[in-house]
Amino acid sequence: MMAAREENMERLHDRLPRVEGRYVEDAPLDAMTWFRVGGPAEILFEPRDRDDLAAFLEHKPADVPVTMLGLGSNLLVRDGGVPGVVIRLGRGFARIEAEGATLKAGAGASNRAVAMASRDAAIAGLEFLSGIPGTLGGALRMNAGAYGRETKDVAVEATALDSSGQVKRLPASELGFSYRHTSVPDDWVFTSAILLGERGDAQEIGRRIAEIAGAREETQPIRTRTGGSTFKNPEGAKAWELIERAGCRGLQIGGAAVSEKHCNFLINTGCATAADLEALGEEVRRRVLEATGVALEWEIRRIGVPAEGGGAA
Repeated sequence: MMAAREENMERLHDRLPRVEGRYVEDAPLDAMTWFRVGGPAEILFEPRDRDDLAAFLEHKPADVPVTMLGLGSNLLVRDGGVPGVVIRLGRGFARIEAEGATLKAGAGASNRAVAMASRDAAIAGLEFLSGIPGTLGGALRMNAGAYGRETKDVAVEATALDSSGQVKRLPASELGFSYRHTSVPDDWVFTSAILLGERGDAQEIGRRIAEIAGAREETQPIRTRTGGSTFKNPEGAKAWELIERAGCRGLQIGGAAVSEKHCNFLINTGCATAADLEALGEEVRRRVLEATGVALEWEIRRIGVPAEGGGAA
């Protein structure tokens, strides 16, 4: 089976266009995710810059699936790995520039780095990003929010590459933001965005960022192997309260557990598989539906395929 997989990888690699960045075959993804679980990427592609990424998208075979990977903070990679090409944006997509009350930031920049740059430039209103794990590209994709604000509140414009590598500049009105969602096609890749705040005091902005860090430390299991908020808040309710009502706090399957500190967080206690975590999430959904009549929706993005002979599909 391994020999067949290796032959398939070689064929895939040979079919891919030449790039300035790098391809890595059978690349481990577990260490790239906060859960620290999951199988490998068939091919991991780290483009040098936007032009390199655009050329790849233009020339890659149409039947090769492409999956985006940020910092792996709100992500569950299944144990069988991810077929096709996984793209990870690196330093070439992490530049941040300030002008007046705006920041232009690459999609590969971490949300915390964007918030800290806003502090350094005395731009207020972006502090909430420091409380959102992951990259700006991920925040754009899911309209991430925390502490009373969402990405839609500060995004002026985003730049993306479509599935054929064409550059698309999208004003906020064309991003189709809604709760934890954007209407931009799933196969488009965000590369940068312009964010708007307001002129403020750098020290006060820094204090607000510190307050957010303290609140996260106090209320969330951020020092464990977790994937952040597991389920979206249903309209008019909070997911954690429904999970509490269903008696799921501390529930375990294999090495996966519902956090005692915040029950909308699943944690890897040290020996969990992705199948354990996904099965636990589905059991929580089942119990909440039975107890409250509410069908929770996953907020954590789940990618890849189960290991042979097991796992949730």
